[in-house]
Parts: sequence; structure tokens; C-alpha cells
Amino acid sequence: MAASIITTEDLYEFKIELLQEIKKMLQSAEPNNSKKWLKSKEVIKLLNISQGTLQNLRINGTLTYTKIGGTLYYDNSDIEKCLNKNKVSALPTLLK
Repeated sequence: MAASIITTEDLYEFKIELLQEIKKMLQSAEPNNSKKWLKSKEVIKLLNISQGTLQNLRINGTLTYTKIGGTLYYDNSDIEKCLNKNKVSALPTLLK
């Protein structure tokens, strides 16, 4: 086997190529959070709530849903609207 000499310039070029490849891999592997319809389990995980809480949100009309067969689907944009609508100010007013 012949010996090769690696220079610091070769290592620098390798580093740049490696970082570019890693960036490409990470960009293609990013989960698509803009999924239009979510199932109940996905909403429970997304909002970190219980199944009962999700049921209450459906019953009181806070969160709309679509039922096809026995599966409930939630529109991702409706979830975002619900979160924004119920947003509470970080600094409560002191004079009330």
C-alpha cells in the first residue's frame, strides 16, 4: 500500500465538504411540522395533554375536529388558532 501525505489544506477541504453534507442531511431529515391533519395521538403528544383533556376540548367546542370512520382528525391550523386565541400575557396588569 502506497503512503499518502495529507496536508492541512486537504483536511480543511474535507472539513468543509463534510459540514456541507451534514447540513444537507439535516435539512432533508427535518420533520415536517406543517402536516395538515393530525390524529388524536399526535395532538395529545403535541400539546402534552391527556386523552380526557382532548375530549373536553372537543366537547366544549374549543378544538374542532373531523371524524372519518372511527378516526378523529384535527386541522393543524385550528390547533395553532386555539393556542393563539388562549394566549395569556406574560406580564399581568398590576392595576385592576
